[in-house]
Amino acid sequence: MMTRAAPLARSREHAEAVLGRLNRLIGRHVPQFASSSRSAPLQRSGPALSAGLARAIDSAEQGIRQRLAPTTQRGEPPVTTPVLLEELHQRKQVLKKAAASPEERATIEIVALLFQSILTEDRIPAAVRVWFARLQMPVLRVAVTEPDFFATIDHPARRLIDRMGACVMGFDSSASGVGAALEKEVKRIVQVVEAYPDTGRRVFQTVLIEFEKYLEHYFKNENEMTKRGVSLAQQVEQRETLAIQYTIELRRMLNEVPVQEGVRQFLFHVWADVLATTAVRYTAQGEQTKTMKRAAADLIWSASAKVTREERAEVIRRLPLLLKSLREGMVSAGMDTARQDEHIQQLNNSLAAAFTAKAAVIPDERLRELMEQLETLEELLPDAADVEIDESMVLDLSGHQSSELEVVLEGGSMPTPAMVAWARELQVGSWYMLDRGGHTEPVQLTWHGLRKQLSLFVTPQGRCVLFQQHRLASYLQAGLIVPAQDEALTVRATRSALAKLDVDASRLLN
Repeated sequence: MMTRAAPLARSREHAEAVLGRLNRLIGRHVPQFASSSRSAPLQRSGPALSAGLARAIDSAEQGIRQRLAPTTQRGEPPVTTPVLLEELHQRKQVLKKAAASPEERATIEIVALLFQSILTEDRIPAAVRVWFARLQMPVLRVAVTEPDFFATIDHPARRLIDRMGACVMGFDSSASGVGAALEKEVKRIVQVVEAYPDTGRRVFQTVLIEFEKYLEHYFKNENEMTKRGVSLAQQVEQRETLAIQYTIELRRMLNEVPVQEGVRQFLFHVWADVLATTAVRYTAQGEQTKTMKRAAADLIWSASAKVTREERAEVIRRLPLLLKSLREGMVSAGMDTARQDEHIQQLNNSLAAAFTAKAAVIPDERLRELMEQLETLEELLPDAADVEIDESMVLDLSGHQSSELEVVLEGGSMPTPAMVAWARELQVGSWYMLDRGGHTEPVQLTWHGLRKQLSLFVTPQGRCVLFQQHRLASYLQAGLIVPAQDEALTVRATRSALAKLDVDASRLLN
């Protein structure tokens, strides 16, 4: 497991191998087709569409719109798959008669076979299948004029179909409202592609980028099952990022200040998280946040050496209020009572050392300077984009566990760098099978955090599962989370086309 190739690379190699087989098979029957598809990735300028085929495609496209539009506009049941397939076959015959060359006829046949496979994919909801059917003519137009559609998996038309397919293959189309907004976006994308028939790959590339942006908005704002989880995950990220920022700045502030080691560690590992939690809930300038900063300043002062009777009396006078603030802060960060008691005991030991004058003296001027820095701490924090939420730095994520959000803290195998890279490449909207606690269930990736350091998955029932990047890579390494689809929609469709052509290659030209 430690030496196996990255699944992303293996998936790409598999897809390219399937396309290679297709090109070799067609090349044996239509030699000119193979040479044009091989050269196209370099020159990106394929043959022009013959006039007769261009007219036939325009006519077919108008017919498809008229045939399928009424059901989508009037809310009627979508056209059934057998009807779609019959119409696809009839259109193919008309288009082949209009074709001017063997290459055009072969392209018409292959695109028809691809869409035959896509339209018989029963995991695509019927209402969405209609919109996939309307993509056939735009894809055919681009496949004839840009033969690298058959030579590379990176063609934007392929990538668009694969991304939309990955998102819609899995949501429960029978549930009320589920997927309605996503279906609307698929409709919009198809209509944009139809509206710009002469732009080739550019329109597919444009709507692909738009679709990626839409997915982020959709899961955050429109999907009832996911938007609460995304909100919670963003709060976790904000709190963790702030906690690390506070820790970095506190370390810098106290770098040359003689603070008791017990107090120093408490500030870095506990109080930074308390400050972050309070800042997220009440804003950085909120009164509660200021109270927590004053508690940090009082703790630093109380733990410095107290050599006079007056100073010791002042510590004793202020101690109950300080301990109360420290308790309240730890409670707000979700810390249980036993751990609170443990930290308070350690702090008492540090304060006792100050009473016996074993602690170092912090000059009054330096103390005042520290107090002022704590008051304006947010102005000094490092940029959030530079903060990395990794397992060596992250504070205890168990504080984020709730009935609405499950944070995965253990499990999996030691991941290779390739697996960590794969964890960063997982695409929002795609479905996976998660094996957790001996139970396997489908989950959809709905959110990546800053620099993809946190990732949120949501079950069809709305349960939210949050992974830190390294833990997600551990689950991928152990096979505890795997893609629900072994291959992309267009790759599966290409394999299906290959199987039919292996049986009867003469259909390419007939």
